[in-house]
Amino acid sequence: MAALLGFQLLWFFWGLKHMDAGKLQQGWLLCLYQFPVLNAIILPVVTAVVASRLSDVEHKGQTFRLLNTVMPAGKLFDAKFLCGAFYLLAIVIIQVVAMLLAGYVKGFTESPPLPQLGYYLLFTAWVSLTLLLIQQIVSLLSTNQMIPLSLGLLGGFAGLFIMYLPPQFAKLIPWGYYGVLMQVGMNWDRETRISDFYWTDIDWPGFLTITAAFLLFYSGGRALFRRKEV
Repeated sequence: MAALLGFQLLWFFWGLKHMDAGKLQQGWLLCLYQFPVLNAIILPVVTAVVASRLSDVEHKGQTFRLLNTVMPAGKLFDAKFLCGAFYLLAIVIIQVVAMLLAGYVKGFTESPPLPQLGYYLLFTAWVSLTLLLIQQIVSLLSTNQMIPLSLGLLGGFAGLFIMYLPPQFAKLIPWGYYGVLMQVGMNWDRETRISDFYWTDIDWPGFLTITAAFLLFYSGGRALFRRKEV
């Protein structure tokens, strides 16, 4: 996880290496555009790794039944999820701190857009936690951890690819919601090769959709794990 986050931060700061006055004026917009794109690649893999590590240790040690003697299966499911959620929330907070640090070091001309950064924290965490639920369900129900890890990799590729399609397509898969809930759009001029960033309206129906998916996966996955033969 640290390696994947470090790679993402290096990629982010490398993208800020050469900034003229125009780019400095749009620095916060660039940050809030670049991170969701990077998240679509990196965070599905992170959620797959986190869920797999938290589950595989029990599969290998055959300790699900032992743990079930001291706590109900539903509480064990919740404990695994909360442990993984702690790591993911830490990653998203570090991302926000990295953006603030970039703005201070590079000298962005605009003041930090605190409401938009708060929304970024909320949306990124919520999508990541939904993906964590999906990955945890598959990891807990499967002894072969290549299955959930492959799902995370394929989901990441699909989430990135679908960001370049019309928005309605991105809403079809959970991995696409990093793009659905982006607050920044981009216009790219082919002739001048200049990118212009702008604020977009928040897709609140999309947020409600991913919230409904979170509740559905949580209730369904918890019920499946409770009935699982351990």
